[in-house]
Amino acid sequence: MFLYNSQVSGNCYKVRLLFAHLGIEYEREEVSVEDRSNRPELLGGLNPALRVPTLVLDDGRSLGESGAIIWFFGERTRFVPDDPFERAQVLQWMFFEQYDHEPAIAVVRFWLRYSGRPREDFADRLDERVAAGYRALDALERHLDGRSWLVGDGTTLADIALYAYTHVADEGGFELDRYPAIGAWLERVASEPGHVTIDA
Repeated sequence: MFLYNSQVSGNCYKVRLLFAHLGIEYEREEVSVEDRSNRPELLGGLNPALRVPTLVLDDGRSLGESGAIIWFFGERTRFVPDDPFERAQVLQWMFFEQYDHEPAIAVVRFWLRYSGRPREDFADRLDERVAAGYRALDALERHLDGRSWLVGDGTTLADIALYAYTHVADEGGFELDRYPAIGAWLERVASEPGHVTIDA
């Protein structure tokens, strides 16, 4: 298999992290998150959205969107519960991650750390995105208070999906020390056998 990847992208990291846990071998090519000029030629026939991660299976079929990729490989593993309600809860948190969490925390992180542009370029949108990021972190903290994992009694795709950008939220200036339940959960996820870091 072949993964079009960006090393700094939390969305790509979700795929690499699950693959590390499952022992799945693959090749990868680094794609710039700043310069997107070659995306139509590189990904045009594989992913209509021209985004990474994009995965090409051994039979030549391609799959985009991090949630779709990790669900495809996570099914029938310990990362997706057998119980239908718990499966739906995993999806609930994956949708929350893409709808509320990633559009705020990942965007602010990219603007301030990886865009190469001055903070002033985003001044008209930054406060709103930071506030949205804190709302997402507040929701995550409330849910994790008194729980070890997002769903059930062990790591699921929900934990992998939300760990990816939460653990680097400080790169966008988010103060994670305000969130003790999130901090303890981040440590649990990172201590799981097979865990790899975002720079691996």
